[in-house]
Amino acid sequence: MRLFLDANVLFSAAYSPAGRAVALFRLSEIGRCTLIASPHVIEEATRNVAIKVPDKAPELARFLTACERAQEAPSNVVSWAAAKGLPENDAPVLAAAASCGADMLVTGDRTHFGHLFDRRAGDVLVCSLRDALARMLEDDGS
Repeated sequence: MRLFLDANVLFSAAYSPAGRAVALFRLSEIGRCTLIASPHVIEEATRNVAIKVPDKAPELARFLTACERAQEAPSNVVSWAAAKGLPENDAPVLAAAASCGADMLVTGDRTHFGHLFDRRAGDVLVCSLRDALARMLEDDGS
């Protein structure tokens, strides 16, 4: 299972070592999923950590090493994502997830992505961190 992580999930992993986001990284370590992030998402997470909790920068860097890097999506895919009701800063997130062949886009952003939760946008299921973990734990790996 290929999981594209939004910046808030990366931030959460760095900020809270006992939180749900870290559980995704543990599942990745044992081969249950592949975690993916784009330069746009990495830049946002890095900026937010630097501003809000600069002492957590080493943790974020460690988690980023576990993520596959996706390329940014072409402009026509970003336009497609924007047409799903996403603001200019969030459309590239869904677009990159779709372009890299992610199975899920995992985000904590209910404000901008909430209307897409538990729905498919193209081939990508948009879901909360809680729902992504539940789906991963329900999947027996077969």
